[in-house]
Amino acid sequence: MLLAPLAAGAQISLSTAVDLAEKDSPSVRAAAANVQKATAAWQEAKDAYIPNLVMGGNPGYVYGYPLGYPSLFTATAQSILVSGSQRDYIRAAHEGVESAALSLKDAQQQVALDIALDYVQLDHDLKEIAALEDENGYAQSLVRIEQDRVQAGVDPRISELQAELTAAQIDEKRIHLENDADAMRQKIAHLTGLPAAGFTTIGSSIPPAPSVSLLENNDPQTAPTNPSVAAAYANAQSKLYTAFGDQRQNYRPLVTLGAQYSLFEKFANYTQYYPNGLQYNNAAVGVVVTFPFFDFTRRAKARESSADAAHARADADASLNILTEQTSAMRASVRELTAQQRVAQVNGELAQEQLKTVETEVTNGTGTQNGPPVSPAQAQRAHIEERERFEEVLDSDFSLVKVELNLLRATGRLDAWVQSSLK
Repeated sequence: MLLAPLAAGAQISLSTAVDLAEKDSPSVRAAAANVQKATAAWQEAKDAYIPNLVMGGNPGYVYGYPLGYPSLFTATAQSILVSGSQRDYIRAAHEGVESAALSLKDAQQQVALDIALDYVQLDHDLKEIAALEDENGYAQSLVRIEQDRVQAGVDPRISELQAELTAAQIDEKRIHLENDADAMRQKIAHLTGLPAAGFTTIGSSIPPAPSVSLLENNDPQTAPTNPSVAAAYANAQSKLYTAFGDQRQNYRPLVTLGAQYSLFEKFANYTQYYPNGLQYNNAAVGVVVTFPFFDFTRRAKARESSADAAHARADADASLNILTEQTSAMRASVRELTAQQRVAQVNGELAQEQLKTVETEVTNGTGTQNGPPVSPAQAQRAHIEERERFEEVLDSDFSLVKVELNLLRATGRLDAWVQSSLK
């Protein structure tokens, strides 16, 4: 019911979109199921010290000498008392829970990145489509002016064709952006569960670019804050505890507690072969101690577990190295794109000043006694030029934001950036 107004309005903020995606995304639901599975495995390892209870019976007909013992009802209980390996297995399972929880956080951050990029790209597309609508109006005016001038014999036919080409190129770009906007709406709809039709963004809900100090923090100690890398190290630690447990099986005894109660039956000719009578209520309790002296299968299993632990540690180190390289490359890209953004901004400001000059000359003249007046075609071209430079600014801003968001994702700071829009 709370989401109904949002669905009807088809306009939500970035933080709301991220929140919905983190709850509804299939990848997040799958990661949450893995956490539940790992938690159950941890509980299973701990419950090995709690005696289980199994009850059953096997009444039936016997012909000839009874096979087995005449049990009508049996209850057995068993648990571990002393184990040199079980505590390591419990630690391994606990690290598995930690790894699964970090993987869940990583899945949530990946979904947050996906929805944030789609949301920002849709906002960029909508702004550029609006600018292209303005530019298309100026282009159509230019076409009409050139048609009149060609018919009057003032300009050659090529001027009219050039104006028509400009209008066609603007229309082509507008169609491309409209298709891209529709694709972004579909992606957002799939991630959030909201309808795609008519979905629009709230530009003011997009936080400003992160601070330079936040993006340039290159402390290697901050790399494990990335949940994917942290999950890899937790998984490696889990494998290591498992290897410890498998190794200790070879040198330490295993002591288990066992108890059993049986109710013997009075029928099916058991008394014929037990003439001294039957003890109907029977119980036994004791411990079983096993010590593996020459168990080469377990020794091979311990070596296998040690190799798995070494492999997992190497994978975690490789993930850290890749993350460090990627963040370094993204920081370099941020510097380059920031410079390109500044160039686009200056070009945009220059185009605006040139447009102001042209509009002033159209209204008041050039101020030069013998100078030619500014034609309406020149004024329309100035408007088109200004819109093109504005669109370049939008493109440069979006290119920079994409890299910045990926950098925040890599360093584990994307959630803080999204939540900053609520302050």
